[in-house]
Amino acid sequence: MSEAGGELPRAFGPPPARARIRARDEDFRVEELDAFAASGEGEHLLLTVEKRGMNTAFAARALAAWAGVDESAVGYAGLKDRHAVTRQRFSLHLPGREAPPLDALRVEGLRATGAVRHARKLPRGALAGNRFVLVLRELHGGRAAVEARLAEVAARGVPNYFGEQRFGRGGGNVAQALAMFGHGPAGPRKRLRREERTMLLSAARSELFNRALARRVEACTWDRPLDGEVWMLDGSRSVFGPEPWSEALAARLAGFDIHPTAPLWGRGELRSAGEVRALEEAALAAGDAPALRDGLERAGLKQERRATRLRAQDMAWDWPADDVLTLRFSLPPGAYATAVLREIAVTGES
Repeated sequence: MSEAGGELPRAFGPPPARARIRARDEDFRVEELDAFAASGEGEHLLLTVEKRGMNTAFAARALAAWAGVDESAVGYAGLKDRHAVTRQRFSLHLPGREAPPLDALRVEGLRATGAVRHARKLPRGALAGNRFVLVLRELHGGRAAVEARLAEVAARGVPNYFGEQRFGRGGGNVAQALAMFGHGPAGPRKRLRREERTMLLSAARSELFNRALARRVEACTWDRPLDGEVWMLDGSRSVFGPEPWSEALAARLAGFDIHPTAPLWGRGELRSAGEVRALEEAALAAGDAPALRDGLERAGLKQERRATRLRAQDMAWDWPADDVLTLRFSLPPGAYATAVLREIAVTGES
């Protein structure tokens, strides 16, 4: 999504290829990278599951039915796509009783590959990242140009946009968020479920972040320092700055130890200063941005920051056929594979 409904700017210019993604579920594989080992005992069953052709919420409901518990007793660290083959962990609260046999879990597309006891419910975000294996088919584009772009993406990273999944079908979550805030044509929406309200708040916040990041991409500063920068430590949510530019900061930026940031909107003052603050204020002053900002503040969210640069770890690729490209890489929690893909090829889904 972008301010005027147009396409978000790319860091390296038009992609050198067009391709088909998700021609089959196996073409989009995602494996959660565990952030911790199971404790081996406790009231929760930590279940490792492979699912195909279903989203995480559907899988959670199926597991709750299998275990004979309420859906609220099921925990998971992250949401995974429906049209994919994914491996992730779920926790089920089973105090004082054993789980049903794993072979009693008879749900097409859902298979448990391991189970162990654990002390606590699995909370959202409790993962080290995700490993992706993506297959692009019917690829049209010169191999040399594609290889050059892949090398550039591997070396410099990509803009850390929130993916289109965050915004719902046709980007409609932002319009729904505006309605929730009382800025829709029909007035404020009422009686929203907690999960739906949380989803719409996330969409509004992500939209504003993408707009601020888009300005930096247009200015070619998404991975470069500006006066007044707030920095984020790689692999964490810790931030520091602004502080004067130095050779030490330059070395840390070049080594991917720190990244520039943009705001995740909420109550409080922007932490940025100078050029960065001016850019962010301008990006978030136009169109419906003030209404989105006001709604997020009234909802009680607090100002945070998110890195503007995303680097795919352990990035590798091969060509099983002249028009088939397989990509492999890992991303930190909260990052989107589509942010990487969009710099390499214009993709369509089957």
